[in-house]
Amino acid sequence: MSYVEVPGAQVPIRMWADPSTVEDAAMQQLRNVSTLPWIKGLAVMPDVHYGKGATVGSVIAMHGAVCPAAVGVDIGCGMSAVKTSLTANDLPGDLSRLRSRIERAIPVGRGMHDDPVDPGRVRGLPTGGWDDFWARFDGIAEAVKFRQGRALKQMGTLGSGNHFVEVCIDSAGAVWLMLHSGSRNIGKELADHHIGIAQKLAHNQGLVDRDLAVFIADTPQMGAYRNDLFWAQEYAKHNRAIMMGLLQDAVSKEFKKARVAFEPVISCHHNYVAEERYEGMDLLVTRKGAIRAGSGEFGIIPGSMGTGSYIVKGLGNEKAFNSASHGAGRKMSRNAAKRRFSTQDLEEQTRGVECRKDSGVVDEIPGAYKSIEQVIGQQSDLVEVVAKLKQVVCVKG
Repeated sequence: MSYVEVPGAQVPIRMWADPSTVEDAAMQQLRNVSTLPWIKGLAVMPDVHYGKGATVGSVIAMHGAVCPAAVGVDIGCGMSAVKTSLTANDLPGDLSRLRSRIERAIPVGRGMHDDPVDPGRVRGLPTGGWDDFWARFDGIAEAVKFRQGRALKQMGTLGSGNHFVEVCIDSAGAVWLMLHSGSRNIGKELADHHIGIAQKLAHNQGLVDRDLAVFIADTPQMGAYRNDLFWAQEYAKHNRAIMMGLLQDAVSKEFKKARVAFEPVISCHHNYVAEERYEGMDLLVTRKGAIRAGSGEFGIIPGSMGTGSYIVKGLGNEKAFNSASHGAGRKMSRNAAKRRFSTQDLEEQTRGVECRKDSGVVDEIPGAYKSIEQVIGQQSDLVEVVAKLKQVVCVKG
């Protein structure tokens, strides 16, 4: 489909979804965002749903301003995937041992490594720039510096919620590895710190929603936030890179006889800010639950823990600010999912997937998400499908 224009305040809302299917709370969030005087465009992806701070599945383009709550607390959250030389025929009938090996290699939930991971010992990880990255920690917000030890040990860890590590099979029988995570606790701490500062600034006192508090260009507060934001986005990228290296190592050890080879890793943020230029104007583009889909750029659009995912290539649609959806998108809240579904429902909906099937992950049940096939179909002018994946192992925190 192409987009539908919905009236906004400063700008129209370009929506790659049927407005009648978007919940009222999300529509109100979008209208609120469109009232910001700095906004130059607002694009909405087909996985749109109500979110904390701003609508998930929205692309907010502003000139000379950025909204830290719209970026959210998991700065730089995103996906990585890699195709392996393994095929479905190489996998054993019982995948529990592989799942256990992955869980030993990558701490999940609130877990962390006993000692910081040495990047020089991680498969496929470039070591250049590592010291410089950590040296820049000295320049982040003073209020968060006491978390350095934790940040070091959480580098290369999964977290919880909708984060996951998966082993998947594509429609041609090739095995892929895929994971979803972000900037862990250090990203949250930095986000909370700056959101608090933004909400106290004088120019934000008349906003329709305090979560829309912004930093304005050429101010000390904006400079400090941009510094910490870009550092946290880099942390998230490094976090996924280390996890992918640990995951590749675990799979290689599990399938020694196969001598597993790996293609180049595909990686993309979906909660982040980028400096981009549209219609002759330099803009700060916030993708809140959206990936960049510039012409020829690879992206990853996951479904849920029982339905599969897609590897896509961007078509470079500037009406969407070169963006696409970041996943299927929730159709009900976590609490609603817990009320609606049981562990028996979870077992049925994840049949054939080696994964947790206990009450702790019922809120991640496939039934709580939109149809990934429908979401992909609604953005045919944003991306083309390269591969469809179906998970056989799913590790969650």
